Amino acid sequence: MELKDISRELKENAYPGRGIVLGKSEDGKYGVIAYFIMGRSENSRNRVFVTDGEGIRTQAFDPAKLTDPSLVIYAPVRVYEDYTIVTNGDQTDTVYDYLSAGGSFEAALRTRTFEPDGPNFTPRISGMMEKDGSYRLSILKSANGDERSVQRFFYEYSAPLCGQGHFIHTYRCDGNPIPSFEGEPTPVSISGDQDAFTNLLWNSLNADNKVSLFTRYIDLETGKYESRIVNKNQ
Repeated sequence: MELKDISRELKENAYPGRGIVLGKSEDGKYGVIAYFIMGRSENSRNRVFVTDGEGIRTQAFDPAKLTDPSLVIYAPVRVYEDYTIVTNGDQTDTVYDYLSAGGSFEAALRTRTFEPDGPNFTPRISGMMEKDGSYRLSILKSANGDERSVQRFFYEYSAPLCGQGHFIHTYRCDGNPIPSFEGEPTPVSISGDQDAFTNLLWNSLNADNKVSLFTRYIDLETGKYESRIVNKNQ
């Protein structure tokens, strides 16, 4: 598949929703993780990312404006031993619990389904990076908006190539109801250092709808990492 420009992919889509990028840096030294959230409602936009141990969690920017925390407050990123988990919901905890009990990424997600937010039925997107930079992605979605049928897709990427990654997001585009992502994760280019890549992603997201962005570069030799958090609400 053709390698896409991640900046163009974001600029040409006003509402991809929540998105995950996993891949490897240009110089081959780092595993690259990015996760962003967007929002159309006041409840969705009233959020920030904050550090939580080795991961992050969402938090209400103004607690007085928080109406329903069920699908907006969760831990998008958690670390279990050599595995870094990133998802768009509380399935982060499901994957963490399964790994800690000797289970797998896939087995954990087979116990979950899409979000109960009809008529959108937002897909659950999930990723996991291993210590060697190999990674997995998954999407759990309804069958063309039919809540009676769930579709589970899993993708595995071993020995990823330098300067390349894969991008998956919840929504194909804006709409009412919002259409779910379709097809395989999009192959995208990853360029520059962490700050450059973080700025590229943030500046490419729709100015009205973007809420927060997290990036992490993991040194594939030492396991040490650097993280960046950008919040629209400061």
